[in-house]
Amino acid sequence: MLKFKKPNYIAIAGEDRKEIKEKAKEKDKDTEPRVPEGLWIKCPKCGDMLYKEDVISHSYTCYKCGAYFRVRTKNRLRMVLDKHSFEEWDKEIQGNNPLKFPDYEEKLAQVQEKTKLSEAITCGKGKIYGMEAVLCVCDSRFIMGSMGQAVGEKLAKAFERATEEKLPVICFCCSGGARMQEGMVSLMQMAKTSAAIKKHSNAGLLYISVLTDPTTGGVTASFAMLGDIILAEPGALIGFAGPRVIEQTIGQKLPEGFQRAEFLLEHGFIDRIVKREDLKSTLHKLLQMHQKSEVSITNTENNSRYLKVQERSAWERVQLSRASDRATALDYVERLFTDFLELSGDRLYKDDKAIAGGIAFFQGMPVTVIGIQKGRNTKENIERNFGMPSPEGYRKALRLMKQAEKFGRMVINFVDTPGAFCGMEAEERGQGEAIARNLLEMSDLKVPVLSVMIGEGGSGGALALAVANEVIMLENATYSILSPEGFASILWKDGKKAKDAAEVMKITAKDLKKLGIIDEIIYEKEPVTAKNMEQVTIQLSQCLSDFIDRYQHMEGEQIAAHRYERFRRM
Repeated sequence: MLKFKKPNYIAIAGEDRKEIKEKAKEKDKDTEPRVPEGLWIKCPKCGDMLYKEDVISHSYTCYKCGAYFRVRTKNRLRMVLDKHSFEEWDKEIQGNNPLKFPDYEEKLAQVQEKTKLSEAITCGKGKIYGMEAVLCVCDSRFIMGSMGQAVGEKLAKAFERATEEKLPVICFCCSGGARMQEGMVSLMQMAKTSAAIKKHSNAGLLYISVLTDPTTGGVTASFAMLGDIILAEPGALIGFAGPRVIEQTIGQKLPEGFQRAEFLLEHGFIDRIVKREDLKSTLHKLLQMHQKSEVSITNTENNSRYLKVQERSAWERVQLSRASDRATALDYVERLFTDFLELSGDRLYKDDKAIAGGIAFFQGMPVTVIGIQKGRNTKENIERNFGMPSPEGYRKALRLMKQAEKFGRMVINFVDTPGAFCGMEAEERGQGEAIARNLLEMSDLKVPVLSVMIGEGGSGGALALAVANEVIMLENATYSILSPEGFASILWKDGKKAKDAAEVMKITAKDLKKLGIIDEIIYEKEPVTAKNMEQVTIQLSQCLSDFIDRYQHMEGEQIAAHRYERFRRM
């Protein structure tokens, strides 16, 4: 019989057993996959954890909710400039302690060490798709991007050097405002930077301000809001007094979205909101539009001499000018120009959608284009106020025309309005003054102005965009002192006699050409709509080419004198 030896079991004490389990856990930990530090980042808005590389590839935005992360200086430069094109200026300028504020110097040293920046703004020169510009970038990591003596000095020197080198300036603003530790010395930087910007502007040079989150306080009240063109990132907080200051000072609770970029666009203080992924291309287009260069205009064959005005009554033309399917100002902009970049706001109160205007190219030449815009349906007409501009609309148009004058761009206006808006709120905001100011300032513009009557030309509301070197008019457009209905009501106490009024008012293109009010007629083979514009736009394109030929080599004073004499003869 075989005998098996009984195994010798060794008793394991409780403590030893616990030690073995702990060692096993440690072994398992070593074999588990670990997340490298800095691989994930938390969204400041939705709170989700995001893969950092994807955030970077989405231009530092949350790919889930679309929120914008604040961007440090080196990343901002990398996103908008050509590779290796940036040359930093005045890096050695650093903040000091003019008030001998306790611990301020230590604070500066700590922030400099942490951010690797000498100050809250970095200035220098770089290229955007090969086009040279001066870049100034604020960084919120450096004492909340606040403006002290060093920031003001660097910015002023950047504008002075840009003026000497005849370069445009692009400033990315991000700041909590004036730097408290430097007191009144900080406040004076607002005046100093503004004065440097004025000298740059007087030299006819472009300044683009890009407002990012947050832009507040003394920076908003100085260099941030002084751009020829002001862009903003979506959702950026922009304001003079921050929300917390307002609430703590006067106890006023602020509504949702107050002081955000969208709020400022609606209220007329910025030109456009531009998404980060579109920013470099938008800046490049703006630089192109402000580059001085000789442009050759191509003349096309004009067959209008074979056409003649068709026989229609004045009342028929009134009805055609008001037709709901008649081509609008933006229809002409789309077909006659390229790369139209709409700019918004009067910089005072609001953006009036009844006026659409901006910069575009005509055969490679940058021009300013402004139109009184009607809607195609009820919703659009409400948004556009049925093509009846308010005071802020006329002020927006004048702002764009004065901007065109600064940069030597021709102005082309498209007029289609039953008249200026006559509501109570328009009167409260100075409708008469706004129209009068346009007449005054347009009379002396040092760039050529061409106005095109494309639909209704109602009274002073139309004239406010028609103090031009030349006025051309579509065959079925009208241009009148008042609507026929209003004319009949005033003179004959009977608005129903509008049809008769239209005949005696001499408001058609043919009548106004005989009176010397307009210079040329654009013929309509059939009443023009958005679907049959080709024949009309061919004539208009030729008129534009001829107009440019006549005026592009004239001096500013000659252009203004020509316009003065045109109206003086009437």
